[in-house]
Amino acid sequence: MNLFFEESGDFKAGTVLSQQGEAYQVELASGKRTKVKAKDVLLQFGSPEPAQLLIDAQVLAEDIDLDFLWEVAGQEEFGFAELGAEYFGHAAQAVEAAGLLLRLHGAPMYFYRKGRGRYKAAPEASLKAALAGLEKKRQQALIQAQYVEELKSHRLPEAMKPLVLQLLFKPDKNSIEYKALEVACAELQTAPQRLMLEAGGVRSPKELHLSRFLFEHFPKGTGFPKLAPPAAQELPVADVQAFSIDDVTTTEIDDAFSVVRLADGNARIGIHIAAPGLAIKRDDAIDAVARQRLSTVYMPGEKITMLPDEVVNAYTLAEGKTCPAVSLYATVDTNDWRVLATETRAERVPMASNLRHNDLDDLVTEDALAAGSGDYPFKEEIALLWQWAQVLEKGRMAKRESFGLKPEQTNRVDFNFYVEDDIVNIVRRKRGAPLDKIVAELMIFANSSWGKLMHEHGIPGIYRSQGAGNGWAAKMQVRMLTHAAPHQGLGVDQYAWSTSPLRRYTDLVNQWQILACVEHGVTAPLAAPFKPKDADLFAIVSAFDAAYTAYADVQTTMERYWCLRWLAQHEAKRVDAVVLKEEVLRLVDIPLIIRLPGMPVTPRGSQVKLDLVRWDEVDLTVEARLVEVVQATPDAALAEELLDEEVADEPSSEALAEQQAEHPISAASDATATDSAQQLS
Repeated sequence: MNLFFEESGDFKAGTVLSQQGEAYQVELASGKRTKVKAKDVLLQFGSPEPAQLLIDAQVLAEDIDLDFLWEVAGQEEFGFAELGAEYFGHAAQAVEAAGLLLRLHGAPMYFYRKGRGRYKAAPEASLKAALAGLEKKRQQALIQAQYVEELKSHRLPEAMKPLVLQLLFKPDKNSIEYKALEVACAELQTAPQRLMLEAGGVRSPKELHLSRFLFEHFPKGTGFPKLAPPAAQELPVADVQAFSIDDVTTTEIDDAFSVVRLADGNARIGIHIAAPGLAIKRDDAIDAVARQRLSTVYMPGEKITMLPDEVVNAYTLAEGKTCPAVSLYATVDTNDWRVLATETRAERVPMASNLRHNDLDDLVTEDALAAGSGDYPFKEEIALLWQWAQVLEKGRMAKRESFGLKPEQTNRVDFNFYVEDDIVNIVRRKRGAPLDKIVAELMIFANSSWGKLMHEHGIPGIYRSQGAGNGWAAKMQVRMLTHAAPHQGLGVDQYAWSTSPLRRYTDLVNQWQILACVEHGVTAPLAAPFKPKDADLFAIVSAFDAAYTAYADVQTTMERYWCLRWLAQHEAKRVDAVVLKEEVLRLVDIPLIIRLPGMPVTPRGSQVKLDLVRWDEVDLTVEARLVEVVQATPDAALAEELLDEEVADEPSSEALAEQQAEHPISAASDATATDSAQQLS
């Protein structure tokens, strides 16, 4: 006797060896023996052989017309043997019964299983819906296969063109477009980004990197809604001739300076900051845009401004205009450079000149300032500011050392990126040059002074603090707070970013608070836009921190991309590099960091020669080979220059980073050249 039975969801057939009560010992065609319970037996038969029955039943099942079988079944529940008699017109033989059962079981859309060997025909509406769904899947499979073939031929299907960025950065993994891309990539053994580049979905690696950032942070595009620039208040005109110091590409000119010699021999030094806060009000339309963006985004050759051009143009401290400004005046004794008094005013400032680093760096050197040589605009004023800046720096260093920190290193090198028509020029520029130091020290002085002003008036602001916490890492972390606290890295008692309100939302917020102090004095806590313990201020701090980090990340990514483009432009094969630590090196001519696995132990600051094997502009990797160690004994100056390349050794110099943050540089975009991630410090 043979049995046709169900086991673990499969239909099997075998020969009975023995029976004990309600259980059979059955031998399968494979020779395997199994125990079968009587309730699992569907058929008992003598012939054909079990293996042949399974073959014949499968052939018969494939010939059964499902639509006709569904009509025959009716709408009542049935057993397969009952349906067999109706369908075949006679009591079904073993092969017929088994074939019918296989067909019923293999068509769950047509027949719902109700028990072992029992089924019920699906309602007509449900069957039609299921068949329509099946047909839809079939059609989608055909379309997907067509997409796969087009992608494999490096052609982008028309339907996928609007979905390129979504497919790359936030795909719907159930969509046929994504499935097609996944299959094509698997068959071609490539990555989706590379296939999209080859198929024309993305024009270039540059667009790929930039699009990833824009897709996440500017999904609606970088344009602005139509906004009329706010009308400036009527303000007194300052009796000064102010000048700014910026890179040639800077368009958002936030700060300027003036020097007036007083009758008693002292000097009144003015630090003038663009004042959009005089007209933009909290929660108005322009504020909503600025708060959403939180900062201008900088990268070589590109920038996405925080404020619309109309607003920037109305408040930038442009040469030849009389511009609204918040001015901090410091009266200093020119004998010992003590600050005798400070005063903050809201006024209009005549802008005599926008000076540019590119024109003056070679003229305004430490030696030239000491000798009084050279001929350039505002020579006397710059010389006076240089003397005061040195005193300010010395005072900060003394306070910094009192906190137990080492003096700042001032001989590090920045790299400025200039991009035009997709050609990049990378220029080394020593940090801490006189013009840099003047700007940095006066900005730190202003930010510290205004931080103190807000604190003394009892209103909150957005401060930056360094030094609190236990352990080295905690002490070195720069945090954003809403109350005054020391910044040990800078060597100041409090520090509030306030000098770039055209480019940073934190500075615009602080400018509103500063103006409240100027206008309302002791009643400022009642009149300031942000009151003490304002929860909205905490939300701004959190959002700004996240946005500023993301913006710094894309700047770093794009700078690395442009470094690789520089290699291609110069057909670089053999390059000079310096050792940062262990297997990490930096090229001498450009700020490109390379990891060299297996690098022999070489002192930090050692100079080496590398052969560049290949580099990849898509994943931004570089493969190099060590040729020789040119100078195994580290150069002392070079070692110091590299200090800020390794955060673990010492926190980056915020005084010099402040200059970068105030005047970021990268061709035609104002972006900083390197160490962008450390600008937060």
